[in-house]
Amino acid sequence: MSQKVLLNEKEVNIILHRLACQLIEKHNDFSNTVLIGLQPRGVFLANRIAKILKDDYKVKDIQLGFLDITFFRDDFRRGDKPLEANSTLINFIVENKTVVFIDDVLYTGRSIRAALTAIQSFGRPNEIELLTLIDRRFSRHLPIQPDYRGRQVDVINDEKVKVNWVENDGEDSVYLINK
Repeated sequence: MSQKVLLNEKEVNIILHRLACQLIEKHNDFSNTVLIGLQPRGVFLANRIAKILKDDYKVKDIQLGFLDITFFRDDFRRGDKPLEANSTLINFIVENKTVVFIDDVLYTGRSIRAALTAIQSFGRPNEIELLTLIDRRFSRHLPIQPDYRGRQVDVINDEKVKVNWVENDGEDSVYLINK
């Protein structure tokens, strides 16, 4: 098994700031916009984006939540091991809001499809957008594309993209791993 660095700490930081700026350009004051990190790995990216918006760009009143999609996936019964659900934390109304889903890697699109179903339990958003750090563009099973993408990578199906966050993995980096 070999690995190649796709993004180092400095590149991840630059991309996070660019993504935050793109959100500001589109949403301005965020009064009608909510950010939803998809469990489990999208939470790290969502927290980081929200922190940059608040601390570096002085955006007030960011509404940030986390959505567990485990039991909304169409493949949740296919594995041999029991599933462990994550927690959902959405303590605001999504009705008539713009929801920005945030996830680390867009691969087949099945997680996003599950999130589209799961969010309906919290109301009917006016619009849903997708922000992703890595877009694996040739791996899609569903017609889902990000509105905001950090980096687009061409990855062969037996290769894996691994996103590391300093909060969880000790470093900010993205690797391409050959199995």
